[in-house]
Amino acid sequence: MMDYLPIFLNVKGKLCLVVGGGEVAARKAGVLLDAGAKVRVVAPQIKDSLSAQPGVESIVACFDALHLEGITLVIAATDDRSVNQQVSEQAHTRNIPVNVVDDPELCSFIMPAILDRSPLMVAFSSGGASPVLTRMMRGMLESMIPQNYSRLAAFAERFRQQVKQRVTNPAKRRIFWENALEGVVAEKVLTGDENSAEAMLKKMLEDEDNIQRGEVYLVGAGPGDPDLLTFRALRLMQKADVVVYDNLVSKPIVEMARRDAERIFVGKKRADHTLRQEEINELLVRLAKEGKRVLRLKGGDPFIFGRGGEEIETLAAEGIPFQVVPGITAASGVASYAGIPLTHRDYAQSCMFVTGHLKDGTMNLDWAALARPRQTVVVYMGLHGLDTLCAQLVAHGMPETTPIAIVQQGTTRNQRVFTGTLKTLPGIAEREQPQAPTLIIIGGVVTLREKLQWFHPQGDE
Repeated sequence: MMDYLPIFLNVKGKLCLVVGGGEVAARKAGVLLDAGAKVRVVAPQIKDSLSAQPGVESIVACFDALHLEGITLVIAATDDRSVNQQVSEQAHTRNIPVNVVDDPELCSFIMPAILDRSPLMVAFSSGGASPVLTRMMRGMLESMIPQNYSRLAAFAERFRQQVKQRVTNPAKRRIFWENALEGVVAEKVLTGDENSAEAMLKKMLEDEDNIQRGEVYLVGAGPGDPDLLTFRALRLMQKADVVVYDNLVSKPIVEMARRDAERIFVGKKRADHTLRQEEINELLVRLAKEGKRVLRLKGGDPFIFGRGGEEIETLAAEGIPFQVVPGITAASGVASYAGIPLTHRDYAQSCMFVTGHLKDGTMNLDWAALARPRQTVVVYMGLHGLDTLCAQLVAHGMPETTPIAIVQQGTTRNQRVFTGTLKTLPGIAEREQPQAPTLIIIGGVVTLREKLQWFHPQGDE
């Protein structure tokens, strides 16, 4: 839940009050003046550099509630908390937004760190928890968003109404602007050649009927930690009009998609599918044919037990454009966070991925191949068949002392690792009741966990 509602307030021509006459007050008054406000400054002593600024009304006096007459917004920037508290209380009584510098408890709004590329504005806030961190974040983006992006934003503003009148379909209009702002038009504007950019934009408008229709992005969301997403995945997540996701995609990742995108949950829990796979395929086709850009978020990698192949078969058959973005598969990501290397020259020279839940609901695997020595076996969706898995591997020649691990919700804060042997782990799982999604890792490499673990928020089991 957000601690504050981030908004941008229009104070152009409005009278704002700054209580305080020192250096901090001068900085706050400067921000208000840059936003087009008229500023009233009240303090027993006021710096000459502050009172001399155009647009500043200076009142050399102690604060009084009368100073709030006609005020739109208040900033208290004195070094006396009792005065700041008085300003806050009087402003709250009159429902006037108030900020008290470095005192979040007295604030109704927070002054963010600002990256100004007007009309493009970026604001950062930690809700007063760490102003230094917000300034660091602003500095990081300062170099990533060049100053001439202000020119690009102004260019888009100039043609906004014209494009809106010509391209009436909202989904197509979004695609039109994304094509313009990510392509040659944007490059021309950023290099100062706005005449060429304008000609190109008008040509795009004349060819509006050929604006790209809907498209599907089949994106691997990785095993759960948002930091493991690829740059390409993040870029497409911000372009999509609709997000179609299932139970294996963590909530923090879903929330990284464009905020105003429609979200459709399609289930995919064991024995409880909100939609059958065939219905999901049809949904993707229908949404794309409506002209929407559809983000199909799948846990791990779409092509490793993710049924991504089935989905793009349907899309290809219907002539729907699509992109596939690989993700870090659970075997790689979860094993890494659990401190278990999948291969190691002293333990395993090969690694085999299998699914413990086949299409007909059985676990009919090539047991002889899985039981070979000096290899690692990774089992996806095998928790409910754990007894059968362990028994069959032992029956086909794998020693019952072979190390095995279950990793619950790997790479997330809910990660737990349960280790044992083929003989003991079923009993451990019965007692501890690990929660899906889980991954099972079998082989000598599991013994390396004690030496190599680095991410274990809940400890070992």
